Amino acid sequence: MDVMPLLLLVAGSAAIAAAARRTPIPAPLLLVAAGLVISYLPGIPDYTLDPDVVLPLILPPLLHSAAADSSYLDLRAQMRPVALLSVGYVLFATLVVGWAAYQIVPGLPLTGALVLGAVVAPPDAVAATAVARRVGLPSRITTILQGESLVNDATAITAYRVALAAAVGEGATWAGGIGEFLLAAVGGVAVGLVLMVPIHWLRTHLKEPLLQNTLSLLIPFVAYAAAEQFHASGVLAVVVVALFLGHRAWEVDFATRLQEDAVWKMVAFVLESSVFALIGLQLPVVLGGLGQYEGGRAVWYAVAVFLVVVASRFVWVYPATLLPRMLSARIRAREDNPTWKAPFVIAWAGMRGVVSLAIAFSIPEHLHDGEPFAGRNLILFLTFTTVIGTLVVQGVTLPPLIRVLKLPGRDQQAQTLAEANAQAQASRAAERRLDELLSDERNALPPPLADRLRMVLDRRRNAVWERLGQSNPLTGETVDDTYRRLSGEMIGAERAVFVKLRDLRYIDDEMLRTLLRRLDLEEAAAYREAE
Repeated sequence: MDVMPLLLLVAGSAAIAAAARRTPIPAPLLLVAAGLVISYLPGIPDYTLDPDVVLPLILPPLLHSAAADSSYLDLRAQMRPVALLSVGYVLFATLVVGWAAYQIVPGLPLTGALVLGAVVAPPDAVAATAVARRVGLPSRITTILQGESLVNDATAITAYRVALAAAVGEGATWAGGIGEFLLAAVGGVAVGLVLMVPIHWLRTHLKEPLLQNTLSLLIPFVAYAAAEQFHASGVLAVVVVALFLGHRAWEVDFATRLQEDAVWKMVAFVLESSVFALIGLQLPVVLGGLGQYEGGRAVWYAVAVFLVVVASRFVWVYPATLLPRMLSARIRAREDNPTWKAPFVIAWAGMRGVVSLAIAFSIPEHLHDGEPFAGRNLILFLTFTTVIGTLVVQGVTLPPLIRVLKLPGRDQQAQTLAEANAQAQASRAAERRLDELLSDERNALPPPLADRLRMVLDRRRNAVWERLGQSNPLTGETVDDTYRRLSGEMIGAERAVFVKLRDLRYIDDEMLRTLLRRLDLEEAAAYREAE
């Protein structure tokens, strides 16, 4: 097995994603563009996207990482719009895009057109939420987009299976399709509910951080595979387990949390970067199979399907936002009156991604009777152009659109005040607990050490209030920036002495690693305090 193509993909996509952080272009868009250009360079390996790799091996960890970082409470509060988008819109888009493709493309069977509709129905909100975080969208919109992306893949995969069964001649019926959808949804949630408690118990009872993090990496694959064994939705199983574990992450010991956070950030960065680069690299494969559809007709079909995909989201989002409010007095009393701006951003943030391409590549080349799958190559092409079109057109225009609409972002001062008040309450509780402990003779400490505990507590309590202070008029630094810089300089001086003593053979390398790790933890603590 030649591993060089894989190493080139991972290293190249990571380098491009890192470079994107220094540009105003979101990383997903730059990665796709780079993939498109690089795909035609001489000597580039064949990077055909394999659905047997993407769906069971790449999708689960990405979903797990996104769900674990999401807020279960926020998602529960936005359950109605999330469900209307992740289930209602996906089914609506499947039918609308499928019917439109059937009318637009001569000779494309209705069943094949519905397969196309299901394939391009689920938006990939990885890119949308990346843009949302970068430009500071209101938290409610970000939560809705994140929640949609966690569930809509399950809806789309199930709709695809039903449409594919009809296309290959397995006699699919509406009743059978509804039954399969319910089995996938209910079964996926059930598997997640069954797994989440024992997995969390294991995480809280394993005392070795390396074992705990090994378990953490295995969890999404276990949940996905277990659900798929019962023909249920592996996507929903992964999401349910990850939401529960993320909500109860505070019960896991601190060493595991620190390692886990770093590990999952690295995994998500590598996978997301590679996935978006893979999208662009599919261009030669897709164009090579067009056959009779080459030329102007294929371009017209691609533009038409892209426009239908974009328009169908607007057609769904505005009624889904306004009708529940019109029909329910309870919703009107509980929620603020929405403006036209928020639904417009949600509708425009409907970018498609790698899941659509992976599903499209899983379409069989032949039916059960041996006949070729009518329009398979065209479906691949239209899926590819829709993914690229939405990523480029909507992805590039989303940040300026958000700035033009002037949507109110998060109130940073209000958030800092809330954080300060929360820290003050926690500090008072910690002081009371410290007084109780020190009153016991078994916990006697020399006064300097007891004072140090109180000093650390005071620093943590005051750090948030200091963030509201003025910047230094000489340097322009905030108090946080100055504190972090001075702390880093002090620790750097200590680190240099330790290395010098090691070089002089006064201490050995094992002691050096112990001392450096202690400094690293202190520097990380100082950085987090000043965040």
